[in-house]
This record gives sequence, structure tokens and C-alpha cells, in this order.
Amino acid sequence: MSDEGQMMASDWVDETPSLRSLDAATKTLLRDSVVRKQIPRGAVLFRPGDQCVHFPLIVSGSVRVQRVTESGREIVLYRVGANETCVLTTASLLSDDAYAAEGVAETDVIAYVVPADRFNALMNTSEGFRGLVFEGYGKRLATLMSRIEEIVCTRINVRLAERLLALRGAGDKIAATQQALAADLGTAREVVGRTLKAFERCGWIKLSRGGAEIVNLAALRSLCDAQRD
Repeated sequence: MSDEGQMMASDWVDETPSLRSLDAATKTLLRDSVVRKQIPRGAVLFRPGDQCVHFPLIVSGSVRVQRVTESGREIVLYRVGANETCVLTTASLLSDDAYAAEGVAETDVIAYVVPADRFNALMNTSEGFRGLVFEGYGKRLATLMSRIEEIVCTRINVRLAERLLALRGAGDKIAATQQALAADLGTAREVVGRTLKAFERCGWIKLSRGGAEIVNLAALRSLCDAQRD
């Protein structure tokens, strides 16, 4: 690794909250092992059937992990952001199994990647690193369980209203296609389309090509609040 790359890795290790408590030997191994990657938006990081060859530690950006069904429907499983780890990557490295889903850079991403052999060495020798990995693994599993519960137990109109509120931008505009919304919610595009049309008939939103505008913010919030009650 070049002096510049070494310094970038060193700064990153010291400045990442989850790594500050690691022992000096582990930090040194990380600094000597990692490779800095700049990943452009839209790049595919892994596909079903790929073998995992490194453990990425994301410092900025977001990676969308999704499954594509036999019918071609995309279902977003979760997203990995800064200081988070990917449960499928961890599982693949620990079990030596291939990926069962696809990872796509949702934004430009900067990550430091640890080669598989160094990852295994750290897992064997560093209690701190091992704890960090399993803590991230446990949190992600809990998130997945909550997502399954949400899909099974929460009505689609409520989940769609919550997603619209989460995506609300300047001027109450929403820049998301029906296909993207369907993937986020784990349902069919036709279901999202029907529900959006129902919201529009109620005067809650105004649909446009490739997006929508929230017209009655209070009504969407009221729908979500009623579900929580």
C-alpha cells in the first residue's frame, strides 16, 4: 500500500467510531490489509452465485441488497450504509457459501475492503473485531425480522404511506418510480400502482411521470399514526 493509501486507511481506522475501541494490533492489521475502493452509483457489487472474497467496511454511501424472483420482481432486503455491515457478506465469509442476493451501489460509495484471508485471521485473533462483526450481524438479522413482520402484518396502504413520507423531498416531491416503491415494499408494481391511484382519488397525492407530489401531508401521517395506535 502506498504512503498515501496507508495514511488514508490509518485516518479512517482512527476516525471510525466502531473501530476506536479495537486493540492496537488489530488496528495495525486493518491498516496493513485494507484496500480503499470508490464504487460508482449503479455498480453491482455481487450477484447470486458469486463467492465472497472480501469484507467491505463502508464509510460513505449506500448499498442496496435485493433479491430478484423468478418472475423478475425485485425485493429490497435491506440497505447497508456508513459504519454498517452486510449480513449476507458475513454469512458468506463464515460459511464459505455463495451469495444468495444482489448488492447494488445506490449512491457513490467509498469503502475499505478486507480480503477474506485477513478477515478470517482477524476473526480468529481479535476479540474486538469478532464482536464488531457479530454485533452487526445480529442487528441486521433483527432488522430483517422486523421487515418480515412488517410485510406480513402491516397493510400495504400504510407501508406505502410511510415510504412516501420517508422519501418526501423539497416541495413535498417524491422522486421514485412505482417499480422502485414496489421493490422497497416487497410487493408487485401493480399493487403499488392501484394504491397510489387510490391515494390520488382521495386527494392525498398527485401522480406524475416517475414520481408524485404529496398534496395532503396530514392525511398520510394520520393513516400511519392510526396503524401505530
